[in-house]
Amino acid sequence: MTDLSDRIAAPVGLSRRHLFQGAAALGAGLAATGTAHAQSTALKGNINHSVARWTFGDMPLADLCVMARDMGLKAIDLCGPDDWPVLKEHGLDSSMCNGAEISLEAGWADPANHDELIRRYGDHIRLVADAGYRNLICFSGNRGSISDEQGLENCAAGLSQILPQAQEAGVTLVMELLNSRVDHPDYMCDRSAWGVALCKRLGSPNFGLLYDIYHMQIMEGDVIRTITDYHEWFAHYHTAGNPGRNEPDDSQELNYPAICRAIRDTGFQGYVAQEFIPSGTGRQAADALRDAVRTCDV
Repeated sequence: MTDLSDRIAAPVGLSRRHLFQGAAALGAGLAATGTAHAQSTALKGNINHSVARWTFGDMPLADLCVMARDMGLKAIDLCGPDDWPVLKEHGLDSSMCNGAEISLEAGWADPANHDELIRRYGDHIRLVADAGYRNLICFSGNRGSISDEQGLENCAAGLSQILPQAQEAGVTLVMELLNSRVDHPDYMCDRSAWGVALCKRLGSPNFGLLYDIYHMQIMEGDVIRTITDYHEWFAHYHTAGNPGRNEPDDSQELNYPAICRAIRDTGFQGYVAQEFIPSGTGRQAADALRDAVRTCDV
């Protein structure tokens, strides 16, 4: 199956070649970087940290695992079955599994996709459970000519057919909230309220939302209030700075220490995964990840 990283749209004006330029050099320089820079400063333990695989997509996964462990991360995000043996070798969790989806655009909102999605997710739920993992990503897909209310009904009708299997296997299906203004035009699950309505319609502990802070800042803002009010339906979090989708530092508008304190204070026990595009390359990219983890470690 196609890896999710091949289908994630780059922000406007950036190509994938530009995004990952120099990532190979980062992998080659890991030994020097790790020795000189990766003081394994003990993290506070209130946040379970992860990093999205695709954001270091040209870096060998084994090297990313070494770097992640040096920084105190517990998992790599958005990995499929081919990646899992490498994660296990390095003692890291697969915090959000992928590989069952058709694409970001062709999802559960369109009944024409249901037969294929039910087959794919049925197979993948077994793989995730057998590997000892818990979270499996899914997508609403685009609206097309479908109204939001009809799309909600369609998603519920399709997902309800595989949720009993997910529950039996101990797997949680997690639908990602994405912005439709900048990165994913026409995507249906683009507002927290719509996603929460779907959670309520399904009424299953094995379905939740991936609250992507970058995407929802673009769509609706009011991030801390949303986390506080809707946290029971948020199974996973992604981070990135806005504007630009780069590292969450003081050059952008989101206050990540305050946001992560809000997540912590809800009692959240899942993962907060860094999903930003490093603005630098090589050693700078590694330092950006380390700094982002420290920023979010509250």
